[in-house]
Amino acid sequence: MSLLAPEDEGDGIEVAWEDQQRINTFSKLNNRLADIQDRLKAKMEEKDYYDDLEMELELADGPVLYKLGEAFFQLSLPAAKKQLRADIKRYDGEIGELRGQAGECEEGMKELKVLLYAKFGKQINLETGPE
Repeated sequence: MSLLAPEDEGDGIEVAWEDQQRINTFSKLNNRLADIQDRLKAKMEEKDYYDDLEMELELADGPVLYKLGEAFFQLSLPAAKKQLRADIKRYDGEIGELRGQAGECEEGMKELKVLLYAKFGKQINLETGPE
């Protein structure tokens, strides 16, 4: 009993060792991409909090409590704004780096899809689903 429709079964193409390695690499890239996308989403949410804080600091008129790591420090308003700009810049860098890593994964997956679909056609499904 087969799960494929008769017209999709093909002629039983043999999976070579190189093909299996490509499939494994695609799977690793796909898993890595999912992890990077999760981390990217979290970093972007954190940066949004910092952006909101930047707007709030415009309304402040005195010393503020600023969280660094697990502790809160009382900083003057100019020092808090300076620290906030540095934190936002750091998040922008981390977000850019994660986007670059995601792009590398997507490019590698795209190249592998071309090779694997050329050989296996409808006998292989490399669609990663909704993002």
